[in-house]
Amino acid sequence: MSTQKNTRLRMLWIVPPVIVGIFFMIFMTSGKQPPTQSERGEPVRAVRVISISSMDLLPAAEGYGTVQPAKVWTAVAQVSGRIIDMHAKLRNGEIIPADTLLYRIDPVDYELKLAQAQAELVELDVQEQNAKASLDIEQRNHDVALREMERLRKLVKKGTVSLSEADTAERTLLQTRTATQNQQNNLALIPIQRRLLESRVNQAERDLSNTEVSSPFNLRIADHAIEMGQYVSKGQNLFKGDSVDRVEVTAQVALFSLRHLFLGRPDIPENLEQFNRDLAGLTGFRPTLHLDMGNYTAKWDAEFVRFSDSVDAETRTIGVVVAVDNPMSLIRPGLRPPLTKGMFVKILIAGHTQPDRIVLPRTAIHEGKVYLVDAQQRLQIQPVNVLFNQGSLSIIGEGLDAGQSVVVSDLVPAVSGMLLQASRDEPLQAEIEAAAKGTK
Repeated sequence: MSTQKNTRLRMLWIVPPVIVGIFFMIFMTSGKQPPTQSERGEPVRAVRVISISSMDLLPAAEGYGTVQPAKVWTAVAQVSGRIIDMHAKLRNGEIIPADTLLYRIDPVDYELKLAQAQAELVELDVQEQNAKASLDIEQRNHDVALREMERLRKLVKKGTVSLSEADTAERTLLQTRTATQNQQNNLALIPIQRRLLESRVNQAERDLSNTEVSSPFNLRIADHAIEMGQYVSKGQNLFKGDSVDRVEVTAQVALFSLRHLFLGRPDIPENLEQFNRDLAGLTGFRPTLHLDMGNYTAKWDAEFVRFSDSVDAETRTIGVVVAVDNPMSLIRPGLRPPLTKGMFVKILIAGHTQPDRIVLPRTAIHEGKVYLVDAQQRLQIQPVNVLFNQGSLSIIGEGLDAGQSVVVSDLVPAVSGMLLQASRDEPLQAEIEAAAKGTK
């Protein structure tokens, strides 16, 4: 009995907590609102756009090359001899003005040759005078002999003189005639001998003048290979002189880049003379040289000179030769160094301005298509014809009109008709306009 009573009491202790828990759950759920269902809206993608506008485009092409002097003079010894005088600054890298004496070869041997040739020329003049006097004498002898022979022939006919005496007179006449002819021949040879001696005098004078060599233009010495007292042979290379008045750069430029510069230009004249005379004006090229100096770029305005004679078969580039006049006068300490031989530079060639071009960033072109935002703020995928690319820009030929909005931000995936939230990218718009005008 006691056991059953204890079991009944333990069961009664369980009931109150259960009842309390039920009332607590009812209380907690009595004020809770049931879940509401909401309608799901169309997703919207935020994008950056720019407005299409026609603008002036400055077409440009670029290439790279090394600076070289426009003229290189090689000093070659035109006579042999020992160096007896040399300019104090005749050393590699030194700049020497035009018409400055550079070196002098011992002239004694050539002075002697000149004096000898001049003496022989004077001797020839004396010989000519003597020959003329001798000719006059021989002609008089000939006249006397002729009269004597004629007199004896008449006497032979009369029988007063033997025939042998007449023959002797004739032989004498022939001898005088021979002597006269010899003097005439000698006189005829004297002009030829004079020209020969005069040429020897001229050669001696030329050799003597070649013992002194002066600079033909303002130059910088290179490849110097002579010293004071050194013997040099005729034809020996002594040093080189690089012109400092004008430098040239041959830049290798891609053919397709040059093509962009000629778009919209008038036809090249068929007259070859006119073409060569105004090549720079016909092309309209305005090149500039750029030298990377770390955190600064030095620039020089240049002049288009000519194209190279061939196209590189491997790179499909052609050499464009540009020049800078008086580079030494363009030096700006700390900003623009002297253009020196071997300096590697970039050449930027600008052409004539092309009006009314539609210009986009290259990143806005997606496999020949652009993303537009229409009036309903929805995506429109438009095929376009890219006329050409220039740096980070793409120039559009067909497919777009001014006033349309082009998406310039990444849009993945791009689904035609998707809803967009467009915002103008004004800094990018200004950057594109500056790059198109060549002011960036």
